[in-house]
Amino acid sequence: MRIFGIAASLHAGSFITRLLEAMEGELPRGARLECWRGLGTVPPHSLGPVPEQVGGLLRKLDESDAVLITAPEHSLLPAELGHALRWMSSGGRLAGKHVAVMSASVRACGAMWAQAELFKELTGAGAVVMGTELVLSPTCPHFDDQGRLTALYLRDQVREVVGQLCPVPHRTRPVFTPRLVLAGPSA
Repeated sequence: MRIFGIAASLHAGSFITRLLEAMEGELPRGARLECWRGLGTVPPHSLGPVPEQVGGLLRKLDESDAVLITAPEHSLLPAELGHALRWMSSGGRLAGKHVAVMSASVRACGAMWAQAELFKELTGAGAVVMGTELVLSPTCPHFDDQGRLTALYLRDQVREVVGQLCPVPHRTRPVFTPRLVLAGPSA
């Protein structure tokens, strides 16, 4: 199974970029995650020829079996992610595509807002959406020196999303399971 990963952040060391990269270690045997790094180069959607950088995005989407998006705690999605979503939804490319969304926040409502915005955009494009909201303690270490997830509660939540996506049973309606976990260093 090929999973196309998009971190909705332009910062290489951001938490959600690191979370997406750490997902590789949580995938079942036979699944492969390719993290796309071109979000900052995607122009707004327009009619006419597809720009070269968008062509690469669309090829990766077409070659994938599923999509995994990690999003920051915003009430509005980053503009670059909005551009990418509009290009990916053009021509019905997201219709029927299984998409898992994970959003992370240190505030209980931050992840919920990002999740709701992504859910609306993706279901409007016809995607089958699943995912979870992660509420993270800023005092708890989440990654080891190799970038692997260390917090057990976080690994459990990530594995739950991976379990929904790999292998993905055919679903007739979107699945959305919000979960808020307020945990500190003892979790």
